[in-house]
Amino acid sequence: MKAYLANGLFSIGDRYVNQYLAAEIRKAVEGIDLYVPQENDAINDKSAYADSLAIAEADLQSLQASDVLIAVIDGGEIDSGVAAEIGVFSTLNRPIIALFSDVRQQGRDNHKKIEALIADGVENQFIYRNLFVIGLVKRTGVIVSTVEEVVEEMKKLV
Repeated sequence: MKAYLANGLFSIGDRYVNQYLAAEIRKAVEGIDLYVPQENDAINDKSAYADSLAIAEADLQSLQASDVLIAVIDGGEIDSGVAAEIGVFSTLNRPIIALFSDVRQQGRDNHKKIEALIADGVENQFIYRNLFVIGLVKRTGVIVSTVEEVVEEMKKLV
């Protein structure tokens, strides 16, 4: 099985999440061929040079060859590169597993939070995700909230 791991890769936090998630997937899914863009030094060694076309071609080639996309959709907004990768991959009609671990998902059954939102729109205790991107994920995949759930979804696909 070939898979593509999409997430930001410029902050230390993103790089650590990518390393951890990739290690957990590789440990759980024997023989997986997992493409992690930050591991591709030909385009992502930032002390070297790769132009936009080289980056696009390398990532597109890996997306098109993949059986599944694992996309981290955390952050203030979905990373623009991740959103683009979801868009491209969704046209292939293959499964997408999105990891959305934001703790503001908790308490959706808390009536005080909902009442506060109704009373004052800026008292939003929840987080917004772009609904077009979410819809593309849901067409062929799932949204989970833990690394363990990502691994379980991957195991279902093998």
